[in-house]
This record gives sequence, C-alpha cells and structure tokens, in this order.
Amino acid sequence: MNQKIRRFLCCCLAVCQLFTMTAHGQPDWPADTGIQAEAGIVIDADSGAVLFGQKIHVSSPPASITKLLTALVVLEHCQLDETITISEEALANVEPDSGDKMYLVAGDTMTVEDALHALILVSANQVANALAEHAAGSMSDFVELMNQKVAELGCTNTHFDNPSGLNGDTQYVSAYDMSLIARAAFANEDLLRISSTVNYRTAPTANNPDGRSLRHEHRFLYVTDPNSVNYYPYAVAGKTGYLLKAGNTLVTYAEKEGRHLICVILKGSYESYFQDTKTLLEFGFNSFQNINIADQEQSYVTGDTPMTFGEYTFQPSQLMIETGRVVTLPKNASLADATLTLEELPDDHPPDAVALLSYSYNDRNVGSAFLLVKDPPEGFGQPPEPEIETSAGDETPAPSESTASPEDSDGGGFLANLKLPELKLPSLPSLPSGAALIAASVVLLVGINGVLVAFISHRRKKEAEALARRRERRRQRLMQDGDQEEFDRLMAERAERLQKRKR
Repeated sequence: MNQKIRRFLCCCLAVCQLFTMTAHGQPDWPADTGIQAEAGIVIDADSGAVLFGQKIHVSSPPASITKLLTALVVLEHCQLDETITISEEALANVEPDSGDKMYLVAGDTMTVEDALHALILVSANQVANALAEHAAGSMSDFVELMNQKVAELGCTNTHFDNPSGLNGDTQYVSAYDMSLIARAAFANEDLLRISSTVNYRTAPTANNPDGRSLRHEHRFLYVTDPNSVNYYPYAVAGKTGYLLKAGNTLVTYAEKEGRHLICVILKGSYESYFQDTKTLLEFGFNSFQNINIADQEQSYVTGDTPMTFGEYTFQPSQLMIETGRVVTLPKNASLADATLTLEELPDDHPPDAVALLSYSYNDRNVGSAFLLVKDPPEGFGQPPEPEIETSAGDETPAPSESTASPEDSDGGGFLANLKLPELKLPSLPSLPSGAALIAASVVLLVGINGVLVAFISHRRKKEAEALARRRERRRQRLMQDGDQEEFDRLMAERAERLQKRKR
C-alpha cells in the first residue's frame, strides 16, 4: 500500500477513535442477588431509583407496615402535643387475637407523640384506631385520607381498609407502592425520629401508673452484637408486620456513607425476611453510587443558545440546576451513560423552576432535578390570569394533539430541518502529505465537532419550545374542561401550593 495512503488512513482512524471512545455501551445493571420472600424491593431514597425488584407490582396484605402510612397521615393533620382519648370503639374494633400491648381502657388519654411511639415501636392496634378517630373524626373518614394519600404518592396497586393493618377484604399493597409510602414517611422528620427510637417510655395511663416502657420490634435496631445474624449497623428506622395471610412483612431504612436506602419485604418467612433485607441493602450499597447532578451536568446551563419557556426566554447563564439532587447508577457507570430528557413541570414544582431534568438508565428512572432560574423576573412562576370570554365567537380552541407540529413529538421531526455543513474529503489521487495530511485530519475533526455543537444547540432550543407549547396547551385544556369558576378554583389552589413552597 502506498505510504501516503497508509498515513492518511491512520490519521482518519485516530480521528474516529476520538468519537468511539465516548460511544461505549452502558455497563449492565447489577442483578447478582435474590431473596427467599415472594416479593421485595430496594430503592435509593434520595433518587427514587429501583435498584432491585422481585414481583414489585404484585399486591398482598401489608399487615402492620400499614402503620407507617397511618403515622404519616396523622402527622399531616395533628400536632405532637395534642391529646387523644381512647374510645370504646377504638378498643373493640380489632380482631380478637390481635392483643393489647398497651393495656388501655376507655377514657385513657395520650399525647399524639406517645401514641405514635406505641403505634410504630410495638404496633399497638387500638392506638392506631384512636389516632384515626382523633385525626379524622372516625376510622372510616381516616381510611379515606389514607387512600387519598397513596393516590397522591402514585400508588396504583394499593388499597387500605383500616389504620392498623389487620385483615381487610380489600386491604393490599405492592412492594413498589410500599416503597413510595416509606419514602414519604421517612422524609417526614418527626416520623423518621420516632421510627428510629429504640426505647421509649409513655406517660401514665389507668393500667400503667408509671407509664409503659416500649422497645422497637425491628431486630436490626436493637441488636448490638456484631456476631448476631440480626446485626446490621446501617439500619436507622423501620416497621415490622405479620399476619397469617400476609406472612412476615418488613420495611427498613438504612444509611451508609451518605447514601440512604429503603427495603420492603412482603410475604416473607420468619427464618429469612431479615436476611432478605440485609441481602438487598448490601446489594444496594455495594453495587451502586450516587452522582450529584448539579456538580456534573452541563446541559442547558452552559453555551450561548437561548431557550424559551412560555413567555420567558433565558440564556443558559441565567439558569441553574437544583442542588442536592442525585442520580443513582452502577458503580462503574458515569452520568454520561444516563439518558437525559427535558420534562414538563409537575404541579408541585418550585416557583423558580422552568423544567424538570429526568434521567433514565437502561429504561429505568434513576433521578431528576429541576432546572431553575437564578434571578426570576417579577411575576415568574405565578399562575396565569384566566382569560375573560367576551362572547362565544371569541373562543379559540386549544390545538389538538393530532395537529401538533413535528417539533412537539417525541421523534426527531426537527432533524429533517437541521442543515448540516457539507464535509469534503480530499480525493485519493491528490492526498496531502506530511503535516498537510495531519492538518486535513484536524479540519475534519473540527468540522465534525461543529456539526455536533449545532445539533445539540438546535435540539435544546426545540425541546424548550416544545415544552412551552405543551404547557400552554395543558393550561388551555384546563380552561375548556370546566366552567370559568372551576378554572379559577384550580388556579387558586396552584397559587396556594406555590406560596407554601416559598415559605
């Protein structure tokens, strides 16, 4: 082969190698673990990523891990220093063999703080009923609040019949849904503190004149012998459960080296459900890492391509990524291995947010962070003023999804309109030699980089424009779905939520 041709091909190969170095395949998602229980899951509490799951969407009776939800709903409606009164109905509305760990009588009083410790540490069923009556007026009304809460959390394979977790005809939960409930529960500072308490003494009641001493039933929290199979020093909080129909159920919150995991076991056996939990937690800690998004993500906050969101246009220098949010990835992966998508804002977004950065890895959701405005202009983030309809003829229908422009779709419609610079390679008969050949390769590299920069900038702009159009269509659909009064009510509720987040 001609020496000049050989050198030229080597240069081209070197240029191509610069690109193939960053185009390697994603490392596999770790899966080298398993459990003996019928269903189980471990998630990263900070990112929400599911690290391992077995039958995570199959529902079964939850037993007393239900009480984590009960405690969360109580704390959202009551203060810790409020006093509850034990009623006859609260004492009687339990199964005959469910026991009475607090030896309460009708007329006994307790603070909500004491009652929640009895609820979580020793799973007192009568206290669950009393808390429900106090928080909502009746147990049935409280159960409505429970089911409203799980719907709000995104649970789709879950329903509750009572606040204690005792048998119910339609009382069931999936491992995935229970992890969502637990994540919300442990995000509540008071509930995390209570469920982390190992020993607690309540105030006196009729049958407990000196108060009652309680010890947490979760073995990982009270076993301190490193030689014990039930020793796990990273466990912080949790809740146990058992029913004949449910088997052994367990929720555990653990922390190690700044990472926080939640494990749920359903339909476990007495011999193995704690070991299943330890297996999944160790798998999660050893096989995965958390990457701080704001520290490494440069998309949308660098460059010079402006982006439009609604009526506002911002330069990347005016935007920032929400701090403290992480992506969970395998230990040998990097943030560049994850797929980034610009998503529409959820209803409970921060007032200075313009979009949601959502990350996926091998089709798994692994984390998200809000894209924020550093210095929001006046009025930014407030709900739009409802348009006043002067006559039927003034109505302008919202554009339908079927007539959306190609840029609105999830496909690459805008690629057809993206004009790439033409790259001309020298023909073989006139190949350059020596330094000129290397210079030609550099020109080729610069040209390809230019194409990529143009492509990325164009994509960012189109994504932002499409997002703005989707938000506007949603706002108009809200107006069309009901009358003006209903629309005003929805906007007022949204404004109130935004003000709460500001406070």
